[in-house]
Amino acid sequence: MSQLAFSSVNLSKDLLKNLTSLGYEQMTDIQAQSLPHVLAGKDVIAQGKTGSGKTAAFGLGLLEKLNVKRFRIQSLVLCPTRELADQVAKEIRTLARTIHNIKVLTLCGGMPFGPQVGSLEHGAHIIVGTPGRIEDHLGKGTLRLDDVEMLVLDEADRMLEMGFQSAIDLIVDKTPMNRQTLLFSATYPKQIQSIAQRIMVKPVMVEAKSSHDNSSIEQKFYQVEHHDEARSLAVRLLLLEHQPESSVIFCNTKRETQELADRLHNYGFSVVALHGDLEQRDRDQTLVRFANKSAAILVATDVAARGLDIDSLDMVINYHIARDSEVHVHRIGRTGRAGSKGIACSLYSEKESYKVGLLEDYLDKTITPDILPSTDVLDHSPYQPKVTTLQIDGGKKQKVRPGDILGALTGKGGIEGKQVGKIQMFDNWAYVAVERKVLKPALKKLSEGKMKGRTFRVRKI
Repeated sequence: MSQLAFSSVNLSKDLLKNLTSLGYEQMTDIQAQSLPHVLAGKDVIAQGKTGSGKTAAFGLGLLEKLNVKRFRIQSLVLCPTRELADQVAKEIRTLARTIHNIKVLTLCGGMPFGPQVGSLEHGAHIIVGTPGRIEDHLGKGTLRLDDVEMLVLDEADRMLEMGFQSAIDLIVDKTPMNRQTLLFSATYPKQIQSIAQRIMVKPVMVEAKSSHDNSSIEQKFYQVEHHDEARSLAVRLLLLEHQPESSVIFCNTKRETQELADRLHNYGFSVVALHGDLEQRDRDQTLVRFANKSAAILVATDVAARGLDIDSLDMVINYHIARDSEVHVHRIGRTGRAGSKGIACSLYSEKESYKVGLLEDYLDKTITPDILPSTDVLDHSPYQPKVTTLQIDGGKKQKVRPGDILGALTGKGGIEGKQVGKIQMFDNWAYVAVERKVLKPALKKLSEGKMKGRTFRVRKI
């Protein structure tokens, strides 16, 4: 936590008075780092987890800039889900208690369209909404963003995960070039970097300190018998001991990859295989399931895994030590989440001891073999993902968009936005992750509901 008081930044007396009445005195780390830049009119990229105080960081910035006498849409806040949009709008209204006649309007999917049109006709100062529904209003001409001075992308990484890239691009194009843009995100993947380059001008980057140490990788080496039974048993012991939510096992050949995945599947593990013999559709499905965390383990060859954005892993297992020391370092570098330890386990037989020697030289460290977990862990159940994937037989060519899928799932009597995970679009089909516990209602909503005026076949994969 920062020890800077809100009174140390350039906020109006009314806002400061309200903050005091709300018990907000000291700024959080993300507020202390970003708010001065926001108030100075700069574009800001702020990285921080939920609960870091980011809503107040941008909320106070847009309220300070607001001219309440000018009844135009001056700020637009984009959020991934209806629940978050409602929460953000509520907090902005709370922060704005001392500003009279301010109008904050939420525009989200899963809600009737007509009443939103009526509210827009009466005007607003601040719009908080989901990309799909904002895009719908822009398309129908019921919303204009010509007067927007501040655009906020809240939980930008989650919006991109849910497939809202094209909607965000369209919305940005409808706002003035000289607007101020703020991007708040828990993580900073390549997709965020590229969108920031396109829509921001010389952004200031800030990052809220994590209470954990920097991510680090714990390396372990296990000597095993040369045959596959011994190796696959070692893999099971390690997976059952550590119960990783997300792990990659690297094999040297396509045959080994498929055989190990089949073997793990037969033991009840949530596993998918990735290698060069897969058809494109099967490859897409594999990557979708692993990326959205409905499959916990990916068994892959180096060639198949090259260039894939599969970092942030809890665990990497080398079924064999890589043929090249540089490849080994690249493999294990994919583990270690921000703020927690990643673990890299490498199996080798006596015949491969020379590879260990080469690695010792390359890493400039002595490698001593570790002891595998006890066979007692074989009594444990394998980790099962909390989400599952639904495939919809309609995609970009049928004009289906992520917002349509989210709206169909969260409409009247549907599931909550927070129970919906990654949405990924392809030409003729789409995939959506949903929490396992709401699989039946989600299937029912998508199968019986309409998107783009028609029903689509939906199945669990």
